[in-house]
Amino acid sequence: MIIIQSSNFKKAYKSFPEDIQKQFDKKFRLFVSNPRHSSLRVKKMSGTKDIFEARINDNYRWTFQFVENGIKLRHIGTHDILRHP
Repeated sequence: MIIIQSSNFKKAYKSFPEDIQKQFDKKFRLFVSNPRHSSLRVKKMSGTKDIFEARINDNYRWTFQFVENGIKLRHIGTHDILRHP
């Protein structure tokens, strides 16, 4: 599986505290092994054709798209990112 990170994703990820980065890393490994795991709460973003969101914890989410042979990580942040996919 190919993983593509957008520049927005990379920049935001690097700006987070280490504990949030570790939480994302753990959730992303879970996502890769089981994208339908209930703790991820994956769902299609309303008003978009092919952008999805997944949960890191109560406050943080990441957005992504399925692309040929992989996933594009679009953005990561607090719930506010969901307003601007």
